[in-house]
Amino acid sequence: MKPTLFVLAAGMGSRYGGLKQLDGLGPNGETIMDYSIFDAIRGGFGKLVFVIRRTFEKDFREKIISKYENHIPVEVVFQDLDNLPAGFTCPESREKPWGTNHAVLMGKEVIKEPFAVINADDFYGRDSFAVLGQWLTERAGKQNDYCMIGYRVGNTLSESGSVARGVCKTNADGYLTGVVERTAIERIDGDIQFTDEHGEKVVLDENTPVSMNVWGFTPDYFKYSEDYFVEFLKANIDKPKSEYFIPLVVNELITNGTATVKVLDTTSKWFGVTYAEDRQGVVDKIQALVDAGEYPEKLF
Repeated sequence: MKPTLFVLAAGMGSRYGGLKQLDGLGPNGETIMDYSIFDAIRGGFGKLVFVIRRTFEKDFREKIISKYENHIPVEVVFQDLDNLPAGFTCPESREKPWGTNHAVLMGKEVIKEPFAVINADDFYGRDSFAVLGQWLTERAGKQNDYCMIGYRVGNTLSESGSVARGVCKTNADGYLTGVVERTAIERIDGDIQFTDEHGEKVVLDENTPVSMNVWGFTPDYFKYSEDYFVEFLKANIDKPKSEYFIPLVVNELITNGTATVKVLDTTSKWFGVTYAEDRQGVVDKIQALVDAGEYPEKLF
């Protein structure tokens, strides 16, 4: 059974207006997402599921999905504000989606196999999908056995400014014990560093694993997510900016011993358009990968 790639694309309509951030960055107008999907297909994934906002379904189907349909089966699910567990009603003051793990929950009816979760607008690299595809293929029929891609922090920095990253802590066997969100990570005088909550400068080793929101789950994750969402809503439904994030649930499950999360190393370099001035750098990096034969000139 081939794993499924679940793409979180519900944030698209809001941040950039329409589908503008599906900006053509490749030599033939390819988007960052096109490269992820190309890499996933060659990494052994067998199905694509997108979670989007209902308001741009027509646009999305015409501009995006039509490209992939002859290459891999595609399904679309919707992240609606009022899609909540029984007994809960969305407050009128709520405008913001309920967060990444609510988006993940939207896939529960269509995903019955091991699956990976990625952001639509990050360039994750060929090796990461190869590593993820193999690991998830081996998890068919298993439960409570998850993974995440741990990017080496030195491979995830922006040349235009500092970045926020989830810095991972692992045990001796390479399993995740916690993720701490760190802000303002940058390379200064050759050292990758940030300032901690005590105002102390902390230097990170080049290969410290960080989370870039690339997760691998077995389908039992949906049930835990539903159960925990009820608890989350009891505490947070009246906070209009509260969000139900994937690391919240993952931390809960590893802390209480329900599941394990293996941190998988990758040699891939992450990049994305964190700052407007990153755009040209991304175009150049993609062109360099095409020139090196990593990708064909035209993907689909």
